[in-house]
Amino acid sequence: MSNVLRQPAELTYQMELDALKAEDTGPKPTNWSLSPQAVVTYLLGGQTPGGTEISSKYIGNRRLIETAVATLATDRALLLLGVPGTAKSWVSEHLAAAICGNSTQVIQCTAGTDENQIRYGWNYAQLLAKGPSKEALVPTPLYRAMESGTLCRLEELTRMGSDVQDTLITVLSEKMLPIPELNSAIYAEQGFNVIATANNRDKGVNELSSALKRRFNVVVLPLPDDMNEEISIVVRRVEEMGSSLALPVPANAKAEIEKVITIFRELRGGETLDGKVTLKTPTGNLSTAEAIAVMVGGLSQANWFNNGKLGPEDISSNLVGAIVKDPVQDKVVLEEYLETVLKKRRDFAPYYKSMNDVL
Repeated sequence: MSNVLRQPAELTYQMELDALKAEDTGPKPTNWSLSPQAVVTYLLGGQTPGGTEISSKYIGNRRLIETAVATLATDRALLLLGVPGTAKSWVSEHLAAAICGNSTQVIQCTAGTDENQIRYGWNYAQLLAKGPSKEALVPTPLYRAMESGTLCRLEELTRMGSDVQDTLITVLSEKMLPIPELNSAIYAEQGFNVIATANNRDKGVNELSSALKRRFNVVVLPLPDDMNEEISIVVRRVEEMGSSLALPVPANAKAEIEKVITIFRELRGGETLDGKVTLKTPTGNLSTAEAIAVMVGGLSQANWFNNGKLGPEDISSNLVGAIVKDPVQDKVVLEEYLETVLKKRRDFAPYYKSMNDVL
């Protein structure tokens, strides 16, 4: 058994990818491991002609995934846009794993990311000894993807400064990366493309320039519209993460997930599910990803401190932490919700008590 905390998607789901590849008879774009139809099957789940079950990696609109895959089969880059917690990074990783078998060519964009981390860097010992040369050049994931005709992922693109973002314009337009120090350039091999993710809801984001936006095809990944769909996503991911972290998932986990999702959806939507009570909304996004984190935190607390018995007291501290991002404004929002809504629901009484204890 591997001691690696988290393996890349192409290793975690290697059996599924191998089964799809062995039975994939559809036409493939240059340098793709699977045909576009097989990539969609890998993401959304299904069955190979030989009967191998393919698990669903993304639960949502099939047309969105088809559009994303079709975009990557062209020379146009893909931008996955959405509020935090809509599985943008998850979809990006699995697209790269299915298309080129390598999801690790990734650049995590931050406010401190500079051009050298996007284009290329230098081995300064070699640079000082021999001057600018190919041997002294340190390739970035983008550089390696261009050389090999594979995909490069840029996570949280809008976290980078606008001037650094625009470094990508030449790469996406000309499919070429100039290296002026060597009076040369790297020209992208067929199959090269970029998958970027971004959101515009968090603080500290930098808007993409119009020139850069035009070079992306944008696919917006929404939060789940249907409550049952959101519950099924959380149930599946909690079971997967519980397995990878050796945390037993008790039989009542789904019932507790339903309660957490109910609270999240009501606060997120600004009204109770029946539409009878209008609510104030907290400053946070209360996304599906945060619901997963709340439940995994509850599982850990139940496993280590409550003999594996999962209850509201194990979940509530994580739940309050997810809701109260602003200690003043969000605390008022949650206190009002507890008193006007949860206090009146008999089946939520344990949550009302334990969340008040945490507050």
